[in-house]
Parts: sequence; C-alpha cells; structure tokens
Amino acid sequence: MNILAHFRVITRHRHQVMKNCIKAGIGFQGLFHDLSKYSPAEFIPGVKNFQGNRSPNEKARERFGYSSAWLHHKGRNRHHYEYWNDFVPGLKKEMPVKMPVKYVIEMFCDRIAASKIYYRDRYDDSFPLDYYT
Repeated sequence: MNILAHFRVITRHRHQVMKNCIKAGIGFQGLFHDLSKYSPAEFIPGVKNFQGNRSPNEKARERFGYSSAWLHHKGRNRHHYEYWNDFVPGLKKEMPVKMPVKYVIEMFCDRIAASKIYYRDRYDDSFPLDYYT
C-alpha cells in the first residue's frame, strides 16, 4: 500500500498551497486548505488509487466511473467551483452560485500547487491553465 507516499504527496501539496496563499494575501485560508484529504472518506480511496504523478481521483474514475473521494471533497471545500452549485426550485435545475473572490484565489493557488507537485521539474506555467482546457 502507498499510505506514506500518498500522505507525503497531499502534505507537500498543502504546503505548496499555503505558500501560494501567503503570496496571494490569504495566508490564513491556506492553513486550512484540503484538510478533508486526511479524512477516511478521502484518504483511503486516495491510497488505493495512488500513482504519484496524477490525482488518485482520476484513477478511481477509470476504475469505477466516478470518484467517491472527489464527491466527498468538492462538497466540503469552498475553493472548488463545483461546491458553488445549488438547486433552484423555480427553474427546477442546478445553477451556479457566485463564488466569493477569496475562494477563487485559493482555487488558483490550489491548481498551481497541484501542477507543481505532479509535474515536478517538468512544471511549466501553462500547466495550471491547461487543466481547465
């Protein structure tokens, strides 16, 4: 099992996000970034699908068609735009809710950090944006 390797990756990621958040002026927010990744609902699937060079959620999706860890994660972490959707009864559908700027900033800090962690010395400033395209 990859318990220690997965723990190291998510901890290194959190530290990189903290550095980015400090530079962006939201340092306190960076302290609490992604703490849910240490919860059993996210950590155990992360260990089982660990690869080290990409998110374990991607491997879980390949194996099962969805990622239970991601479903848990996006519902608890406000820096994910997926968190900001709600059902509008009058329209009978889900609609986006305006995401506060501090979480948008954290989202970008997160994406840059994830790219640096997974790509390591191959990192390029275009990678965080490429993730969304």
